[in-house]
Amino acid sequence: MPLQVSDYSWEQTRTAVFISVPLRGVSVRDADVFCTENYLKVNCPPFLFEVFLYAPIDDESSKAKIGNDTIVFTLHKKEAAMWETLSLSSVDKEMMQRIREKSILQAQESAKEAMEAKASARREDQKYTLNVMMKIEEEERKRIEDMKENERIKATKELETWKEHQRKAEEHKIIQREEKLYQQEKQIEEERKKLKHKGLTRNSVSRNLATKGRNSEIIFFEKLKEDSIPAPRSVGNIKINFTPRVFPTALRESQVAAEEEWLHKQAEARRATNTDIPELCDLKEEEKNPEWLKDKGNKLFATENYLAAINAYNLAIRLNNKIPLLYLNRAACHLKLKNLHKAIEDSSKAYRIMKLPLRLIHPTKLCKMMLRRFGI
Repeated sequence: MPLQVSDYSWEQTRTAVFISVPLRGVSVRDADVFCTENYLKVNCPPFLFEVFLYAPIDDESSKAKIGNDTIVFTLHKKEAAMWETLSLSSVDKEMMQRIREKSILQAQESAKEAMEAKASARREDQKYTLNVMMKIEEEERKRIEDMKENERIKATKELETWKEHQRKAEEHKIIQREEKLYQQEKQIEEERKKLKHKGLTRNSVSRNLATKGRNSEIIFFEKLKEDSIPAPRSVGNIKINFTPRVFPTALRESQVAAEEEWLHKQAEARRATNTDIPELCDLKEEEKNPEWLKDKGNKLFATENYLAAINAYNLAIRLNNKIPLLYLNRAACHLKLKNLHKAIEDSSKAYRIMKLPLRLIHPTKLCKMMLRRFGI
């Protein structure tokens, strides 16, 4: 049976009560303090201190200090007044039990309310954290979309600039060709004028010689022989054979091998464009070149737009399926998209076109080796 502590002391003011309870060997670890508005209990085996308070106190702001074999309580009154006694007088056992039960219920309700408030605060914190994370993810997604849009606009501008440069280059070539033809026509016209002027001069000289006397004819006979106009040539046909040339430039200014290769590529591209490919309906002539499509796919690959790059390589392969780099670049796009089977298939096609031996190796290693050796 616990020992009831009765040798305690207490003091009060109008707003607070100070209780000092001596307990031998008391420590924070062993002491069990229970305090409500009307009830205070300290259980520190084998000691027990219990008080049924005279008036209600504010248990949330009240404090207990344990040390030096003593527990000192500082209890704040709910109403400022002087108490006649510390505990209620004439309290029987039934009333004590009711006060204890009521105090326990109040403590349980307070603990439940505190737990609910803590759970509500935790839910609010989680909701706030989730909203912050969603906002950060939305900003990051928007930033990535803006970056992709800027890259797309940049690539479009570069493409338009390249087209404009090509158009100006073609116009400049046409102007140079027209100027050259104009100079040639002008030179031919000048030569005709010179020949005509020379013929008129000879005719005038012959007429002047005819009007002179016989003495003049004898004196200048030798000179007239030298200056006389030759007889007209006999009528005939002259056949001229020209070297067949596809390009308008002279043979000495051109490279036959490069021109033949260009003509061969143009013939293949022309045969490819004659097929029924709906994608080529809206493209310009320079955009139907497999090399141009390959460069466009490389630019899209650099901007991490792998699906658009695959479309460019697909169209280039439909135009010319004998270029191994088209398959290798498309394999690089499939590798970035984790399409390993398609990457291996395109790498194998490139190997077969280049007539290289294909060994049984791991698919990922094959793709990486192909990219290091032939990739963009």
